[in-house]
Amino acid sequence: MQLTDEVVISQTDNWVKEFIVGLSVCPFAKRELEKQSIRSVVVRTKKNEVALQELMGEIAWLDQNPDTETTLVIFPTCFTDFSRYLDFVELAEELMYQQGCEGVYQLATFHPNYCFSGTESEDVSNYTNRSPYPMLHILREQSVEKAIEFYGDTSKIPGRNIELMESMGEGELEQLMKTCMELKDLP
Repeated sequence: MQLTDEVVISQTDNWVKEFIVGLSVCPFAKRELEKQSIRSVVVRTKKNEVALQELMGEIAWLDQNPDTETTLVIFPTCFTDFSRYLDFVELAEELMYQQGCEGVYQLATFHPNYCFSGTESEDVSNYTNRSPYPMLHILREQSVEKAIEFYGDTSKIPGRNIELMESMGEGELEQLMKTCMELKDLP
């Protein structure tokens, strides 16, 4: 199977539907999925500078397209090493700060090998931020604030997600991730 942009986006869409919304990992995502206001963009460069340009280009695109709520910037061919990915995230956040994005946009981070500080890589709690490919999720801060107002106390979401991951176990979580990689939505 060739890893085309269409394949990468289909697999990512499956992950959003089955994992993020299906397990209610993010209670705000269902609304945006139903409104079809989630944009997915594939970036294939292996150079940090180009990836940063693409990220800022996507932020500019969001500025011009207010009906799109959020964007997943997917990196299927780079940042496979988690520590390199974290280095890139740091660069991306610094650039966004320099470009005046603070208070306007924020990033959520996802990676196939996500590992929270202080946990072991095999700890199932890491699945809360594991995804089919390395990606950055660009969020509109104003929308996040509105969602928090509507939802109420969001401080319980991470703990609830960790409990869910632990109750499912690694085997079930791995199977769900494999299911997300199936190409059921392609013609």
